[in-house]
Amino acid sequence: MLDFIYYPVSAILWFWHKVFGSMLGPDNGFAWALAVVLLVFTLRLLLLKPAIRQIRTSRQMRDLQPQIKALQKAHAGDRQRMAVEMQKLQKEHGFNPLMGCLPVLVQAPVFIGLYHVLRSFNRTGTGHGGLGMTAQDNANTANYIFSAADVQSFLNARLFGAPISTAITSPQSTLESFASHGGVPSIAAIAAVAIPLMVIASLATHFNARASLARQSPDAAANPQTAIMNKLMLWVFPVGVLVGGPFLIIAILLYWVGNNIWTYAQQHFVFARLDREDAAKERELAQRQRGVAPAPGARPTSAPAKPRRKPNRTKANRR
Repeated sequence: MLDFIYYPVSAILWFWHKVFGSMLGPDNGFAWALAVVLLVFTLRLLLLKPAIRQIRTSRQMRDLQPQIKALQKAHAGDRQRMAVEMQKLQKEHGFNPLMGCLPVLVQAPVFIGLYHVLRSFNRTGTGHGGLGMTAQDNANTANYIFSAADVQSFLNARLFGAPISTAITSPQSTLESFASHGGVPSIAAIAAVAIPLMVIASLATHFNARASLARQSPDAAANPQTAIMNKLMLWVFPVGVLVGGPFLIIAILLYWVGNNIWTYAQQHFVFARLDREDAAKERELAQRQRGVAPAPGARPTSAPAKPRRKPNRTKANRR
């Protein structure tokens, strides 16, 4: 159904695994871990331009708040008129509110595609999304772009003794499917890798939210709906990572950590760039004002007075 997402995602992951597998070995757990992280970076790089537009849109929204409030006050009883005026205001300033939603809308199916592709390396489970395949059939069945040999390589890959396709809550039947791929792992070995990743992902989610909210305007932060959303971002979402982490395979946790690393770097890069642009605009505006304004201590110059027209005296007046 979503093959148009699954195949591109698996192709990017395949490419990076070939890159790192050629250096570290195809079955190396760090080669697969780096492939997952670089997959995240590749996808986020493709979404960088829409992300910059999203931040610009949020800044435009902040700058237009006084005018929006004025329109709401002026047309409080006429929603149709207010909608027309809002459209005029948005068109005048080149403001497109849909651009603020685009990166989120694009990232959601990408995450679903990655989650599906990574889970599909081990299809022995019978739960949600599991196909109930035997360990032998699973190891000899391709996974989208990945060949059967690549599937076996992924099953063999381990980080500090834990297969990256297992979760803390993986059933025993799933763990036993690794018997011919390095032995049956223990829950303790999986938890020793998964829990630190969960904690890192949770903390990174919190601090990314804190960095984002630090740039909110006081008026926006005072809005009750915004205040509720801020609390969700700061506390509920990070706790959600800890609560949901045991159900996620290690490869997905690696994705989460890599995604947060990119988000942290992107926020600082983009905000610094936009701050420089704003500073340049302010300097340009100040220079224009200085070019029109009088020098310090000088009187403002006024337009030259028109010369008076001498009255035309006639001979009669002379007499």
